[in-house]
Amino acid sequence: MPSGLVALALGGFGIGLTEFLIAGLLPQVASSFGVSEAAAGRLISGYALSVAIGALALTAATARLPRKGVLVGLVALFVIGNLLSAVAPSYSVMLLGRIVAALCHGSFFGIGSLVARSLVAPERKSRAVAVMFAGLTVANVLGVPFGALVGERWGWRAAFWAVTAIGVLALAGIVALVPGWAGQVRPPAESGRAGAVPPSGLRAQFRAFRSWQVWLTLTATALGYGGMFGAFSYIAYTFTEVSGFSPADVAWLLMVYGVGLVVGNLIGGRAADRDRDRALVLALLGLTITLAVFGLLAGSAIASVILVFLMGVTGFAGVPGMITRVTDFAHGAALAASANVSASNIGNALGAWLGGLSITAGLGYTAPLHVGAGIALVAVIVMAVAAHHARSPAHRTDHSM
Repeated sequence: MPSGLVALALGGFGIGLTEFLIAGLLPQVASSFGVSEAAAGRLISGYALSVAIGALALTAATARLPRKGVLVGLVALFVIGNLLSAVAPSYSVMLLGRIVAALCHGSFFGIGSLVARSLVAPERKSRAVAVMFAGLTVANVLGVPFGALVGERWGWRAAFWAVTAIGVLALAGIVALVPGWAGQVRPPAESGRAGAVPPSGLRAQFRAFRSWQVWLTLTATALGYGGMFGAFSYIAYTFTEVSGFSPADVAWLLMVYGVGLVVGNLIGGRAADRDRDRALVLALLGLTITLAVFGLLAGSAIASVILVFLMGVTGFAGVPGMITRVTDFAHGAALAASANVSASNIGNALGAWLGGLSITAGLGYTAPLHVGAGIALVAVIVMAVAAHHARSPAHRTDHSM
């Protein structure tokens, strides 16, 4: 494994950690600044909104710059944001720190995926992306308990100091281990001619969005995430109100889900390198079936443990393949890779909103699972259409709208 991938994975771990650990620290933060729970919650929602905006804005603004240099700048921004949070004298400064840290999130994973795939042979590109995302999935497992443990023992500021230190290590790793040429040249097997340079100008970056395949992949990404988060956003209620678990059990059940994310990410990367479109359709179909069965068997504690693990596996198995697919059809445009991150966040918001509507409508705490299954089924259809269109003879000569 190239050492540069390890540095990227460490950066992904730090970014994922700062996203997730705040959930376990909200009571302490709210008490420290004397703000309401709702205000403290904006430290989460503000972060998510900034991710969606920063993914496109920063990628577009840095389109002509060397990608290693951009990654160094993004991780430096991450360090500054978490340092602001660690020393914040007021709630407003804390929120500013969260926003600054979040701005780098989408661009890091978008541009980082292009750098990661350039470090390996073309037939291993999805696995390389999966290695980078392994940091994010591990952070999903450890983020909340890490924040709660460190916060309880040394205070919530200590958690942000720890993340800042991880960011500094990732920054040093990227500077030392990622080669300067990484992400700048597409492999001949992908570009059709040796040494082809990905589009760098803003106009060329936007031209990549003329491809139907780019839009179909982004749509499938949004719907796939929407299906998973339509269910996941309310899974604690499902566990406690339907499956019979106590509130104290929710933490370890979420860790089971997180382990599923790690497994799904690694399996999905390998499968996508063998037959990407088939792997993506099967991952989305697996998510659809898992959520539908979960909705039917949520009353069983044993079944719930198994199915929340499978929800993590199938929900994240498509991520490496989706990113390599959208960047392939966008001819390496970094803006398309970052747009994939934005699409996932849009899907998260859509799924959570629709899942909430189903509960408000009085359909019960298993309803979000069925809503998620329905959204994921639409994703299967979109991905199947994209795969069929990609195989058609006409597509070989015309990739655009």
